[in-house]
Amino acid sequence: MVLAAGLGTRLRPITDTIPKPLVEINGRSLIDHALDRLALAGVERVVVNIHYKAAMIAAHLARRDSPRIQLSNETELLDTGGGVARALPLLGEAFFAVNSDVFWLDGEAPDAVLLLQRTATAVGYDGNGDYFLDVSGNPRRRREGEVAPYLFTGIQLLRRQLFDEVPGPVFSLVRLYDRAEAAGRLAAIVHDGEWCHVGTPEGLALTRERLASRRAER
Repeated sequence: MVLAAGLGTRLRPITDTIPKPLVEINGRSLIDHALDRLALAGVERVVVNIHYKAAMIAAHLARRDSPRIQLSNETELLDTGGGVARALPLLGEAFFAVNSDVFWLDGEAPDAVLLLQRTATAVGYDGNGDYFLDVSGNPRRRREGEVAPYLFTGIQLLRRQLFDEVPGPVFSLVRLYDRAEAAGRLAAIVHDGEWCHVGTPEGLALTRERLASRRAER
């Protein structure tokens, strides 16, 4: 959802004649910048709430091909929360909500993003962990003799360019993670749910036991 119903009072006198979402930066309106970013992220349908100079915004959006736009016309201004609440019948279970009066430039994406799990919460895992995270959340793979608080879950998001230079036809992905880490192009996210190690008979048994207990809890 893109929020575009506001009066734009802080941008007066510019917004006396044009709604704030249609104010241009580098020849493109603010709302188009927001919609472009959403389209790049794969969003196919966007709900836009309108109120102030609604007809101008509606006519502007009608010229776009993608993403597909649905309008939520507010006869009275509902503020940000009320605007989203009114539009809920048009929205899915989870959705982006973006102000139309903001402009941002994305940083360069990392070559690899690893999903990590706290070793203390992993089911069936008894290893020494794989990664540390510094105060900024940057991962560092543990060295020999160290015990790390996070393990690599085996789930990752990779960019094709990570494979531009490979050490040969047979190699571990860890080689590429290390190279990305050294270049400052490795990132990590800590999983907030459960993770089970099923690579050993003991881990498999514990995983089955855990799933059985969850069914019993329900």
